[in-house]
Amino acid sequence: MDFDLAGKCALVTGASLGIGRAIATVFAEHGINVAITARDAERLRRTAGEIGANRPGRVVPIPADMSKAAEVTNAVAEASRALGRIDILVNNAGSSPAGWLANITDEQWQDSFNLKLMGYVRTTRAAIPAMKERRWGRVINIMGRGGHQPSAHYVLGCFNAALQNFTQAVAEECSPHGVLVTGINPGVIATTRHDTMTRQRALAEKRSEAEIKAETAKTIPVGRIGRADDIANAALFLASDRASYIAGTWINIDGGASRGL
Repeated sequence: MDFDLAGKCALVTGASLGIGRAIATVFAEHGINVAITARDAERLRRTAGEIGANRPGRVVPIPADMSKAAEVTNAVAEASRALGRIDILVNNAGSSPAGWLANITDEQWQDSFNLKLMGYVRTTRAAIPAMKERRWGRVINIMGRGGHQPSAHYVLGCFNAALQNFTQAVAEECSPHGVLVTGINPGVIATTRHDTMTRQRALAEKRSEAEIKAETAKTIPVGRIGRADDIANAALFLASDRASYIAGTWINIDGGASRGL
């Protein structure tokens, strides 16, 4: 299927691994030029080379810590310079550790706030003015089910509720200017992050990782844990004009696991 996105320019944060890497890959496959950010500069450069090989879209690595305001500003400016503009922003950088209320420190709360919430806020704020001037743009926020299905063993997931409200508020502002703001709530996706969270939960609950993974798989109606490209393909659709009447909302991609409205 042709999504008619060749030549568009995107910034994907947190793109050296997992979902972010998968999104950058599918974008490049469809001819989108992509700037990718992550904190690990060497891994980011390696990822950019691997994604950009034999794909029509150009891939530019921009090392940045998206929890730091100055680095966010620099990353957006550098992506704009390197690509000529940013048509599509995918906010993906940000992972919070699993843990119960008693186990999460004040420092972890603040770190998650700075990265998962303010990282998205700052990147969006920096990118949308130029999109509004051109009267075309996309902002896609990769969030999580914790915003509407909170879990005691992942209390930091509550920041996703703030991101859902942020998505709706910014969509109301930007939609009249041709800039559509949407989100994706991934369910259980087979990534290194999923492995890390399973390990953290296993330690907290004094159970085996295998037991927790098997228990988790039983809760997914489609019968499998998700893949990163399940999220990437949805992001590609939301970036295209095929999704031109979708704004201020999000898609749960979780194999049917969500039960809340």
